[in-house]
Amino acid sequence: MLTNLNLTDMETCYKLCKTQIIRNIDLKEKRFGFEPELTAKLARVPGIRIYEVGISYYGRTYQDGKKIGWKDGIHAIYCILKYNLFG
Repeated sequence: MLTNLNLTDMETCYKLCKTQIIRNIDLKEKRFGFEPELTAKLARVPGIRIYEVGISYYGRTYQDGKKIGWKDGIHAIYCILKYNLFG
């Protein structure tokens, strides 16, 4: 909503971009804040088009090594607001 993009899931860890575009973006976040930061900053680059392509994956359980928790969700929401509303 804040990027004016129609994406169903930005938190997939799969992104494909031209190297020249990525090198010109100053990325700060680590862990789960990376996805909202990159999406917000790419949405502001003039002249590029962002496409969503379907992927298939098999989600992991916590026993399999899944590391995301509710605090990561809160941080992702913070990053969505931070990078879309304040730069």
